[in-house]
Amino acid sequence: MANIMLVDDSKFMRELLKKFLVPKHTIVGEAENGMMATEKYDEWNPDIVLMDIVMPHMDGIAATKTIVHAHPDAKIIMCTSVGQDEKVKASIDAGAKGYITKPFQGDKVLKEVESLL
Repeated sequence: MANIMLVDDSKFMRELLKKFLVPKHTIVGEAENGMMATEKYDEWNPDIVLMDIVMPHMDGIAATKTIVHAHPDAKIIMCTSVGQDEKVKASIDAGAKGYITKPFQGDKVLKEVESLL
């Protein structure tokens, strides 16, 4: 069981991810943008972060860089739309450990999370 932080500006997407993850894993917090994620990471101390790439105020790539700089062992999985290959590459370069594509499929979400445990 992992403690997971969900970061997505869409409440619908966060709720969808929760349906796949709970009760197998625990959601320790939710953030609506990358800025909030970087501010709450220490407080929530997640095992894994599921991070959207495109968000207001601070995108997922910048948030990943910030979190990984402070916590090199952070495990971040990027959430992206199909066809965002350049952004996925930038996310991996920023320190993300993997990615899942929208529309989400429950088995793929769980497989990616469990691969990092």
